[in-house]
Amino acid sequence: MHASNGPKLSYWHLQNHFKCRSGGKESENINCSIFDDPHPMTMALSVLLTIEMCNALNSSSENQSLLKMPPWKNKYLLYAIALSMSLHMMILYIPMFNIVFQICPLSLEEWLAVIKISLPVILLDELLKFIARRYINHSLKSKQTLHSMMSSFDISLFKNNLPTVDKIYGHETTHIE
Repeated sequence: MHASNGPKLSYWHLQNHFKCRSGGKESENINCSIFDDPHPMTMALSVLLTIEMCNALNSSSENQSLLKMPPWKNKYLLYAIALSMSLHMMILYIPMFNIVFQICPLSLEEWLAVIKISLPVILLDELLKFIARRYINHSLKSKQTLHSMMSSFDISLFKNNLPTVDKIYGHETTHIE
């Protein structure tokens, strides 16, 4: 996936991008201006932030689906996500912050790409939660059932039949104080 107005980097450019930093004859055949474009860094930052906000939504429950435990039940989480996204929009669309963070505003097409890349994280987390509920929790429940059966077995049956130290050694033990 690439933007129609993007820098159109090839694999060769990615392999040789450090030659632009050194300058000289090594960088003569490379258009080094494509590495100064803030769009890739802005896209990466936006994707990272959006993925982390999706992870925050999914973390409201360790193994319950978002359909059973909807995110709007935790208003503080929604406030935190709104604050994070607002701060991100601030550094994207206020020119002073563009310079400080070396990023640029994103177009609607770029935001759609960010969403397409980020939202599958929710589906992946839901799949992992389903697997945890379906397979892992069932095996844990069977282990807990076995543990509860073993712990409910009364050890007092053996209490009177176990030999004491006196019986093993055949004499009384003395305590030194």
